[in-house]
Amino acid sequence: MPHTPGVTPDASEAPVPPINASTPRTRARALTLSGLAALAGAAALTLTACATPGAGEAGTTGTPQDGGTLVYATGDAEPTCLDPHVGGNYPQALLSTQYLEPLVGRDAAGKITPWLASKWTTSEDGLTWDFTLQEGVTFTDGTPLDAAAIKTNVEHLQDPETQSSTGYLAMAKVAEVEVVDDTHARFHLSAPDAALLESLSQQWTAIQSPTGIARGMEANCQSPIGTGPFIVEEWTPQQSVSLVRNEDYRTPGPEADHEGAAHLDGIEWRFIPDAATRYAALASGEVQVIDNPLPNDIAGAEAAGIAHIDAPRPGSVNRIELNSAQTPFDDVRVREAFIRAADPSPGIESLYRGTATRSFSPLASTEPAATSAEQLFATDADAAAKLLDEAGWTEKNSDGVRTKDGKALTVRFPVSTNQSVAAEQSLFEQIQANTTAVGFDVQLEPVDLSSWYAALGANEYEAVSAPYTKVGPDVLRILYHSDGIVPAPSGYFANHAQLADPELDALLDKASDTLDEDARTKLYADAQQRILESFTVLPLYDQQNHFLTKDVAGVTTLGTVATPTFVNAQLTE
Repeated sequence: MPHTPGVTPDASEAPVPPINASTPRTRARALTLSGLAALAGAAALTLTACATPGAGEAGTTGTPQDGGTLVYATGDAEPTCLDPHVGGNYPQALLSTQYLEPLVGRDAAGKITPWLASKWTTSEDGLTWDFTLQEGVTFTDGTPLDAAAIKTNVEHLQDPETQSSTGYLAMAKVAEVEVVDDTHARFHLSAPDAALLESLSQQWTAIQSPTGIARGMEANCQSPIGTGPFIVEEWTPQQSVSLVRNEDYRTPGPEADHEGAAHLDGIEWRFIPDAATRYAALASGEVQVIDNPLPNDIAGAEAAGIAHIDAPRPGSVNRIELNSAQTPFDDVRVREAFIRAADPSPGIESLYRGTATRSFSPLASTEPAATSAEQLFATDADAAAKLLDEAGWTEKNSDGVRTKDGKALTVRFPVSTNQSVAAEQSLFEQIQANTTAVGFDVQLEPVDLSSWYAALGANEYEAVSAPYTKVGPDVLRILYHSDGIVPAPSGYFANHAQLADPELDALLDKASDTLDEDARTKLYADAQQRILESFTVLPLYDQQNHFLTKDVAGVTTLGTVATPTFVNAQLTE
């Protein structure tokens, strides 16, 4: 995501390791966030991203034209690999939506729809899924879309050499893909997976040409080959990716309004980290679409003839997670004390100016299964102090930091400057000040993305903020099941709270195995209550996802992970 404060965060799930390199495991250098509060004024405010899937379309003026090249300016971090099977984060999803397509889609109402698969059935026990593929479809390199291609893709995601995280976790219950015939792929599962279709609708499991995959990671990272409306033509690192129209496009997804190829000749996908620079380029007509706009720019967009698309993401909320596997947060009383003292609501209100609303749930507010427990997060500094006394943190050093057995009440909090916006970092400073008042020593450590991953991998953190995007409530299993403490092949593990609760595991396993929607929703409600009562999670606000457009019609977002699609887009005059 963004490389500087003032650019919106990546609601990424997983790192994308450098090609042919391992994620570093070096110690993250401790720094301070001094001066960031001053950045929280109007010029520096930026959006985080919202929460659930939704499709939106921008209004526009002018006459739509066929042809031409649309220029898109992103504030998300430039991917190190254009193949979303490798690692699996949101910047990859944004880009790959234009050239890779999933097996199934999801509309704005949350209904799973056909895409590359025209239909599917499941066995009564939920262990066998049969997918019928569209006939006569080829990837843009001429390789046929057939059941063997689906098998190759699943095996690619599951191969540790791929270094997948998001897709790897999504395919964890697929034991084998059987090639029944060219148009029929049969998934054999190790256990029922109620989230399978949701997982197969995401960009991190999108289908690629087996011939392209066979070229190896380096070549495939440069130019993945799919069935989508555009083709990767050229990638100029630190500048842009050039996409050209797929003239033979014939698999329009749920948001397409016409058959056949896209209207645009191509897309120039520019990497512009600074939000003010992106907006200036949009206002001047240099670009037609930007993401991650400032709240003030959203508010003034209509008056400037600029359209706004609000397309919140699914999955988890932005939150702070407390590492329950080590001191001091291995004591629930200390975790609760931190949460009682943190008091993030005033900061959210002032810093985000109405563009973010306080959450009290681990799930995005627009997830139908989301439940809240506001009463668990009431601010009470006196109660926090009493809890710390009960936990034995009764002494104080010369800096006013509580101590126990000669050790200070220290909380290392690495902050990825590629993922947290200036407003969010300022919010963390406010939380730091509030918890300092009851005796915590919160050490905010702004670091680059690789150092952030290294700190997590080395367990050199007590608190962390790491949003995760996944369609549906199964994200809870990814984030809070004890299995999530074990790293994926990419080196990334999702259970940063290191919550190891057998009863919670049982609830999440049963929910994953339960195909009955009402029963599944009840299980997820019980799981959320148990997660929140553990005091390992401090929910903040939904992940927001905003786009501004000018001089273009027909821009829509997918109902899966809310990425924009330009299959309908037309430049206007």
